[in-house]
Amino acid sequence: MFALSRNVSNVAKNAVRGKHTLPKLPYDYAALEPIVCREIMELHHTKHHQTYVNNLNAAEEQLAEAQSKNDVTKIISLAPALRFNGGGHINHSIFWQNLTSEKTQPSADLKSAIEAQWKSLDAFKKEMTALTVAVQGSGWGWLGYNKKTQKLQIVAMPNQDPLEASTGLVPLFGIDVWEHAYYLQYKNLRPSYVEAIWDIANWNDISKRFAAAK
Repeated sequence: MFALSRNVSNVAKNAVRGKHTLPKLPYDYAALEPIVCREIMELHHTKHHQTYVNNLNAAEEQLAEAQSKNDVTKIISLAPALRFNGGGHINHSIFWQNLTSEKTQPSADLKSAIEAQWKSLDAFKKEMTALTVAVQGSGWGWLGYNKKTQKLQIVAMPNQDPLEASTGLVPLFGIDVWEHAYYLQYKNLRPSYVEAIWDIANWNDISKRFAAAK
């Protein structure tokens, strides 16, 4: 019994050392105005993303303890929390990097891939915008890369389901359509928010992810 308690304690200590942390933004909270206001950015980052991080750490600590006890029932019961909060952390960590106040353009390689599948960048934006706006409830619109087909794909994901873990697609660009991402500024006008997000899309980051995925 003492040995088991000591083992659980050691696992907990290791979990603390390996805790996930809230990533710093590569810009000021007001940098994306007027597309996304400072208040939304600060709340989204320091409250919502931080909550995913906190809950993910808590779930992983519970998982480590359950594994040390070989408690299969508990391990299975933690899957939804790990998926939701882990996905929230992964998705937002990509999202912040996907945005910028600077004017950027897709790399020649990415532009060529987009045009090969959608004929033009505008046609691609139109299709991804429509798919993202149509997400029922809360979720994300994603541009991903399919390594098997070596093609780009547009996919809608519910809640905080992580793209790669759920579909195998490598995430390149995500649009968050949870209401906390836009409602304070755009109210119920989700289409206006999604259309505006293209003005702050960080094509440098998206292009780097595309190059790394190939």
